[in-house]
Amino acid sequence: MTTYIFDNTLDGLLTAVFDSFALHQQPQLLAEGEQLPLFADEPHRVVTDETKAARVWKGLEKHLSREALRIISISWMSEERTLNQPLFNYICKVFLAGKDLSHNASDPDVLAVRNTCRRVLHEEQRMKQFIRFQKAKDGTYLAVVAPDHNVLPLIIDHFQDRFNDQSWLIYDARRHYGYYYGSPSLAQPDASLPSANKDKGAVVRITFEDETSVPFDLTNGKLDVTVLSTDDQLFQDLWRTYFKAICIRERINPKKQLNDMPRRYWRYMTEKN
Repeated sequence: MTTYIFDNTLDGLLTAVFDSFALHQQPQLLAEGEQLPLFADEPHRVVTDETKAARVWKGLEKHLSREALRIISISWMSEERTLNQPLFNYICKVFLAGKDLSHNASDPDVLAVRNTCRRVLHEEQRMKQFIRFQKAKDGTYLAVVAPDHNVLPLIIDHFQDRFNDQSWLIYDARRHYGYYYGSPSLAQPDASLPSANKDKGAVVRITFEDETSVPFDLTNGKLDVTVLSTDDQLFQDLWRTYFKAICIRERINPKKQLNDMPRRYWRYMTEKN
């Protein structure tokens, strides 16, 4: 059995596709750190090459629609290792067939990629619904999340359009990065949040060298009291009171609530935290 080992990046996977055609092989694809199967031959280690990856992607653009390419890109944001082999197989089949196979739901590899894309888009919708902001003293709004999939790049345009007159930071505690937006209509925020020396009106991808020094708790998303706006705690209490007040005790349905609002999101939600 021929086995390829790659670095678990999209460019690495596309390079593996290039190598498989160059070497006339149809291998089993493994990410670095995954266990080799029994009786496997000496694995081929894929060296990620942006030029090769770009050639493969350009070839896909000739055979696939824009929507099919989007499905591939979004499915990759799932970060699910179980996607690697089906996606690799799917891309190889597109080149072998020389046509768009994205609507062939009877193919297990195509179906696996489409279902993965569907899960990522579902997570995107939930992030838009369940994100809760807190206001800092300098007027910046903070939201901490930890989604199952890497959906922050998909939701940023939504919040930039909806809150374009406010400065905000959405931070992914699981992947240790976030996006900061500085509104042109507001003054420069305090340097305690990562906004110093940033252009206004643009979304900036940010990371922290030392997460232990940030002015918020990554486990529950709460801002430090020293940074929290004086009236934000009042609004949080009012929101919790409203959440409880609208509940009709006779119609409480915990099972449906968990289905609509899974427990894994609760720790960052004001009404549940």
